[in-house]
Amino acid sequence: MNSALHPDYPLRTDRLVLRPFEPDDAEAIAAYQGLVDVCRYIPYSPRSVADVRQRLDSGAWPSTIAAEGDAITLGVTLAATGSLIGDVMLRWASSEHATGEIGYVLHPAHTGHGYATEAVRALLPLAFDDMGLHRLFARLDARNSASANVCRRLGMRQEAHLRENEWFKGEWTDEIVFALLAHESQAQSSG
Repeated sequence: MNSALHPDYPLRTDRLVLRPFEPDDAEAIAAYQGLVDVCRYIPYSPRSVADVRQRLDSGAWPSTIAAEGDAITLGVTLAATGSLIGDVMLRWASSEHATGEIGYVLHPAHTGHGYATEAVRALLPLAFDDMGLHRLFARLDARNSASANVCRRLGMRQEAHLRENEWFKGEWTDEIVFALLAHESQAQSSG
């Protein structure tokens, strides 16, 4: 397994460009990260433009992974317009077990078009080929059926349904865990 990830940006798909956040992205990021409905199942509260600017200035969203626990967060932009519509995350969860975690969030105006699936699919070669990870997982609030559908479209399987395992935003919530192994991803891409 490789110990670091320093991708050559931007990453391109048929319809999207994934790139590190830029200082001028604050308003576009806050346009979705500031929405109560978007943050309902995400472990942060709605963020203002000032909150986002502070995170951008502090380097809270790195674009390289150097050690276990590090994560990259990339802006998801439409290739046709350059509009920032969301972000994706890849975190190195365990060196010993060669695992990583993925996450994703889109502005509601851009959901339902397959963009989340397409953006996360672009992270798979980084995780499996570049980093040499064995397994990727996604942890979701069990009520977030749209996010679960993204995992299924990626070929991930649901491995767990944890009942009331987390006190989350003032209530006990269920969590579901999806995962994909490197050889399963390779079989999908060659099939």
